[in-house]
Amino acid sequence: MQRVLFRPEKRTLVEFIEIEEEKRGRHFLCVSVSKSKEVQIAVVQCQKARPADCKSQRIGLEDSYVKTEVWALQELSILDGRDPDIDDPCFLMHFDTVRPVKAVSCAAKYSLARCLVSLSDTHQHTELHLHNFDWTYIQPTSIYSNRGDCMVLMRICFYAFNLVCLSLCPVP
Repeated sequence: MQRVLFRPEKRTLVEFIEIEEEKRGRHFLCVSVSKSKEVQIAVVQCQKARPADCKSQRIGLEDSYVKTEVWALQELSILDGRDPDIDDPCFLMHFDTVRPVKAVSCAAKYSLARCLVSLSDTHQHTELHLHNFDWTYIQPTSIYSNRGDCMVLMRICFYAFNLVCLSLCPVP
């Protein structure tokens, strides 16, 4: 998708999640950044695969992608997770109109929210307004940062190691 759709526009694909739409086919919600640091959110539809143009190196099919909706990040006024207390992959993006989105999982929804919050802070220097999200999954503690599951695993191992060391210490 980066090579076919975003690179010709001189944009870098930062994050994408698969979403469910009423139209047939696969759909993605993509976040990209231009060289001038403009952040763009787009709904991309994956169209049926067609034979690849290059027959010598790759034999198979190559998908084509079409942007069906495009917004700038500064147009996004509110990102609404609907209900933080249940595992719901649906959320609402408030632009001039409200755009409902159903991600394939709740983890994908939070991954996109973390990305948009980070890009809003770094490129627009404004805070993105979030409603109905569990803030602990959006802005984790300082050791977790935005480095993903590896840091969480390291943190758990660190605590387990401390507990083992404490259990081996003699009691005076």
